Amino acid sequence: MVGKIIRTLCVFTIFGTIKVFAQKESPASIYTKEGYKLVWADEFNNSGKPDTANWKYEQGFVRNEELQWYQSDNAWCENGVLVIEGRKETKPSPSFKRDSGDWRNNKENIHYTSSSINTAGKHSWQYGRFVMRGKIDVSSGLWPAWWTLGISGEWPSNGEIDMMEYYRGKVLANIAVGTEKKYTAQWHSNTKSIVELGGSEWVSKFHIWRMDWTEKDISLFLDDQLLIKVGMDKLYNKDGTGIHPFKQPHYMLLNLAMGGMNGGSLVNTKFPNRFEVDYVRVYQK
Repeated sequence: MVGKIIRTLCVFTIFGTIKVFAQKESPASIYTKEGYKLVWADEFNNSGKPDTANWKYEQGFVRNEELQWYQSDNAWCENGVLVIEGRKETKPSPSFKRDSGDWRNNKENIHYTSSSINTAGKHSWQYGRFVMRGKIDVSSGLWPAWWTLGISGEWPSNGEIDMMEYYRGKVLANIAVGTEKKYTAQWHSNTKSIVELGGSEWVSKFHIWRMDWTEKDISLFLDDQLLIKVGMDKLYNKDGTGIHPFKQPHYMLLNLAMGGMNGGSLVNTKFPNRFEVDYVRVYQK
């Protein structure tokens, strides 16, 4: 991928005169000057399935009453990028249980498939600079995300950080903690509409999402533009435990969801669709 090649000088000749122009300093160089060292990365340069030393798959209907069945078939690496593909396909649901009251089990058939991969049990981090270069499809009903969850505790008291999330025409930056009500989060959020970002031209390109997570605060960026910054003193759980969900390691997730509680309608959506990731990198001081 072009995004993985760092060049510092551009040299060419005009009318026999050599012109030398210094290009913009690379992010990695800037990070080094700020004291960061690369501690983990996946560049997705292999061909085939994602590296099992880094990632594992979710399987089935998982969360948020989403419409997709997660399976490993929909994620692979090609041409230097990770592809997570959403498909419209119908097949019997292995989890179907007649008369079940659980939405995960009461569907006789699967109508949409996708993939969700994560580093749980393989890699986790506490504090650092997290960077992802990716390209999202903003078709109706799609819900791509790059996010973290704490390794200990029940959601949302384990903490959630949505470094990149998209649905219903907006890119979101979210941080969630627990409340007194079970399975109910307190959200710190900001959004940017796709129209505001640049519309179809913006969508056609890869972009860089970043999180800076320190002992003092959590900041989320899109193409170096700060979307939200929240002090760690505001991120204790409000469930009476006094537990701070961001003073523990978090693992990382990449997924393409569809429909469900937030994704929207898929009625007029054309398939297949892709969430593409050029790289994911973690830096720490």
